Amino acid sequence: MSDVIAPFKEPVVTSPQAYVNELTTLNLGPTHPATHGVFQNILQMDGERIVSAVTTIGYIHRAYEKLVEHRPFYQITPLTDRMNYCSSPINNMGWWMTVEKLLGVTVPKRAQYMRVIMMELARISDHLICNSILGVDSGAFSGFLYLFQERENIYEIYEEVCGARLTTNMGRIGGMERDFSETAVRKIRKFLKDFPPVLREFENLFNRNRIFMDRVVDVGPITAERALNYGFTGPNLRAAGVDYDVRVMNPYSSYEDFEFDIPVGTNGDTYDRFIVRNEEMWQSLRIIQQAMDKLPDGPYHADAPEYYLPPKPEVYRNMEALIYHFKIVMGEIDAPAGEVYHAVEGGNGELGFYLISDGGRAPYRLHFRRPCFIYYQAYAEMCVGTQLSDAIVILSSLNVIAGELDA
Repeated sequence: MSDVIAPFKEPVVTSPQAYVNELTTLNLGPTHPATHGVFQNILQMDGERIVSAVTTIGYIHRAYEKLVEHRPFYQITPLTDRMNYCSSPINNMGWWMTVEKLLGVTVPKRAQYMRVIMMELARISDHLICNSILGVDSGAFSGFLYLFQERENIYEIYEEVCGARLTTNMGRIGGMERDFSETAVRKIRKFLKDFPPVLREFENLFNRNRIFMDRVVDVGPITAERALNYGFTGPNLRAAGVDYDVRVMNPYSSYEDFEFDIPVGTNGDTYDRFIVRNEEMWQSLRIIQQAMDKLPDGPYHADAPEYYLPPKPEVYRNMEALIYHFKIVMGEIDAPAGEVYHAVEGGNGELGFYLISDGGRAPYRLHFRRPCFIYYQAYAEMCVGTQLSDAIVILSSLNVIAGELDA
């Protein structure tokens, strides 16, 4: 046997630095599992610790800002669906409000309240996706199962209101495509009743869970100053201690009519981002309840026949409606020349639309201010010095949506 198996020999190490200085390059992405999308992080690793990071985007770049220069306004809405697809109605409403500002269209109060209800449902959907998947990334799968049935219930409300679920194409210039049906009202009120116990149970599973807290407390912190320098908005900025919320600072769609609080963190770490989103879901429930209780009577769209599609029965029997229908669908109505910016509080922060019109049928220029694009620039800095497992939960807590990153 001694002739077959060589005796064990200790490896010769000339210097301890031979191990210490050996770094590993790791591609985190662009495949989906750890990055939650199609984007890449090139990490320099010293063992399990991240020494430096370089972030890369562009793998699903779709040139939306160029595409919109050749589309009439109605055909741009499906593009906004596909940015932050976790909360599509907010994107839709933000775009319609931008167009309405350019056209000078006043939206009826009922339509404004209906928009608020759908936007807050979308915010809840966005936050529950973020927080439940943060649980999965930290090894806790149960919370994901608790919440995702409620996401399905929200999608059923979308389906009843507009006929779609994920990419909703919801609303129209001047208001909503249709009024709330009795079924939609019933489903919204049922959600308001059923969701709070589920959210409370989810919080009981996570908020004071020692294993979860060990994974997220003091992980990926960012100071208020650094967050502001990067241009953070939304839950990630509020987790750092800055109480900026577009719904309060620049109210739109009658948000000034509702009472709600702005949750604010202190440390700006992964745990604070988690807690702020949890609390924002409670505040969204408050807003929806108030909007449902005070939902005004009246029309669900503005009297703007040159921009708002007439009801299909009218198209079949009324020549004027037929003409407007044809001109709107074919994009043959010129918009006034002008330059406007409108922002809404998206699921991830300030979602802005900077629109320039030269008086034609399509935008001369349209820029999307996507909050995820701004968050992602800070990701490399937030990862340095942490371990690889920390990098996953930091990215998850930032809630970077690839569709919004690469618009």
